Amino acid sequence: MANNEKLKLTSVKVEKETFEEFKIEAIRKKFNMQKLVNRCMDLFVSDDEFAKKIMNHTNLVTKHNTL
Repeated sequence: MANNEKLKLTSVKVEKETFEEFKIEAIRKKFNMQKLVNRCMDLFVSDDEFAKKIMNHTNLVTKHNTL
């Protein structure tokens, strides 16, 4: 199975200001969005404490109430 067959292409809307900050930090730390999302999804399904922390993280400042 080719590596691309193991990947799912998705599209999500993210909070603009937070994404701009992420891009700067990602460059500094040589990290990217794909690594972040894959690692977070893995931890979310395998680590109850991480999942609770993510579910309870509500101090996002957004214009939309969908995050």
